[in-house]
Amino acid sequence: MKKGLLLTVLLAATGFYALPGQEILTAGRYLEQVSERYGNIRTYMGRLSIQSGGTQMYGVVYAMMPNFLRIDFSSPAEQVILYNGESLMIYLPGERAILNQGVTQGGGANIATARGLNLLRRNYVPAFVVGPAPVPLEPGSSEMVIKLRLVRRSNGEGFTEIILDISPDTQLIRRITGKTITDTTVRLDFSGISLNTGIPNRLFVFESPPASNMYNNFLLRGTD
Repeated sequence: MKKGLLLTVLLAATGFYALPGQEILTAGRYLEQVSERYGNIRTYMGRLSIQSGGTQMYGVVYAMMPNFLRIDFSSPAEQVILYNGESLMIYLPGERAILNQGVTQGGGANIATARGLNLLRRNYVPAFVVGPAPVPLEPGSSEMVIKLRLVRRSNGEGFTEIILDISPDTQLIRRITGKTITDTTVRLDFSGISLNTGIPNRLFVFESPPASNMYNNFLLRGTD
């Protein structure tokens, strides 16, 4: 009797406990459910904040599945990031510069998409931070999330560890926190999310401002 009670407590504490007749919810299965949720999204729009070291950025993100992504920043003002499935473009208004980079198929998938989540499932090992039950987003917060920790399977990944904070009601990602190989913390916060609303195709075509300069293959300067 004591051994059975101890086993039940251990299972519950490690997130592998289920009531009779229920499916055992593992971290891997939960990440799969979130990926399936994103697979049903056609368009996505919301506010985005990015914190990397001492840098803070704010903007609005637009996505049209499976390949289109645009971020219009309010800080830095008028900066734009645009991905159209074939190339990545960054507009830097202060330098009047447009940075353009061709991207291999699948290379531009971001985390907060079904494709990005499938890549995470392939390249990272998931585990619940504290268990499958919702916990506060951060100490003192009334917002509840389910926290997943993802640890890379190989040294080839840019982030050694990623924490996903997921809304238990919508199964949408609320926050992504990643630790880079240089021990820098990058945090993305998503809020005010609207799904499957009308986003025009023309939004993913960038009109170059006058007197702007184009720099191609800015990530790979040695190639054409």
